[in-house]
This record gives sequence, C-alpha cells and structure tokens, in this order.
Amino acid sequence: MNLNLKLKPNAKGYRHELKYVISDADAELLAIRLNAAMGPDPYAAKTGGGYHIRSLYFDDPYDSAVEEKVAGVQYRDKWRIRIYNFSDRVIKLERKHKNGQFIKKDSLSLTRNQCDALISGAYTFLLYQQSAFAKEAYAALRTEGLKPKVLVDYYRQPFVFPLEDVRVTLDRNIRTGYFSTDLFNPHAITYPATELIGQCVLEVKFNNYLDPHIAALIQLPASLKTAASKYLFCRQYDC
Repeated sequence: MNLNLKLKPNAKGYRHELKYVISDADAELLAIRLNAAMGPDPYAAKTGGGYHIRSLYFDDPYDSAVEEKVAGVQYRDKWRIRIYNFSDRVIKLERKHKNGQFIKKDSLSLTRNQCDALISGAYTFLLYQQSAFAKEAYAALRTEGLKPKVLVDYYRQPFVFPLEDVRVTLDRNIRTGYFSTDLFNPHAITYPATELIGQCVLEVKFNNYLDPHIAALIQLPASLKTAASKYLFCRQYDC
C-alpha cells in the first residue's frame, strides 16, 4: 500500500485529503470492500447508500480559482453552494481552503430565500448573521467580486470509519452545467465532464493518520494519486 501513513499531524481544523481517478469498474469492486469494512455514512444509509450532489461554484472575474489550481498554488480557496438530491431542505454555503495536502471546510446553512439572494448578488444579509464565517463570506464576495460560474453534478457513495474520522467517497457520473446557475432545477442541461467519462473520483479524508486496515482496503498505487478537481474538470472548456 502506497498511502503515506506518516504525514505530519494536521493543524486545528485541517484534514488530510488524498484524491485518485479510477475506473467505474474498479470503483464498483472497491465499494463492496468499503461497505463491508466501513459502512455508509448515516445519511447515505437512509438513501440507499448514496445521493446526488449539486454544487454551484463561484469565481472572480479573472477565474482565479481555475488559474491557481492549474498553477498548483498551495494556499487557495474555493467557494460554492451545495445541495443534495435537488432539494432545498439542506443548503450550504461552503469555503474549501487548501493548504498543500491539507484541507479545511467552513460552511453556513442557508434558507432558500437567502440562497436565491446570494446567487443574484444580494449578499448583505450575511453581515447580520451570528457566524464569523458569514462575515468572512461577505468580505470575500464583496472584495473579490465572486460570481456563480458553473454547476457541478455527481452521484456520491460515502463511507465512514470512526478512528481519525476517516471518510472515503466515490464520486461518479460527474457532469458540468457550464454557465448555468439554475441550482434547484433537476432538468437543467448538463454534460459529462469529458475526461471523467467511465471514471470515478475517489477521495480519502482523515485527521492525523490513516488506519492501516483502511489503507490496505483501498490498495491503490501511488501513481494514481492526483490533484483531481471536479471544479477544474467541469470548467476547463469554458474559460
């Protein structure tokens, strides 16, 4: 097994993140092993083992999030609104901060009205939230000129293990909505992310170290490890 089990302890709030692109066939076999050893997360267990995710990503007028990813910038943020199964019951505004191989995710729950306002550029309501993160979001939206750019759709199978809060996800059928911002429309026109047709993005997240039994289950060569970004895959043809 080539996963590095001796990574430095993560800073407060940061987690390790490893990414791989594997075939759908390999993902099917891996899902069987993971389900037996780890089990799905509680929400997935109620929905047949997985669920649909739609994210609406934001970027500035210079597409800095794309450029920084391509350039391999170590410290960078991505902003998105995320929903599940096209429902407005759970809506999250999220910032994913990348620090090398570490990640930290901050989030804020939104109502449907707040979400619609934010997408339209009316985000002053964030100033009146109790959350410090809401005010950080307002500052970023205002100073960086962040605007909705693209819908990213996929089906996720998540597996969890309590030791070091391990979370392994398999993301399939990754599709792009290009310039669409029609977040809650299940019929919004999307297209397969060309380079990921027939493939799956595997993500492994954990706190300080990965249990060797879980590492052995995954059994992936180091050569497959990648900086795969679903956002980049879905934007590379429109910017």
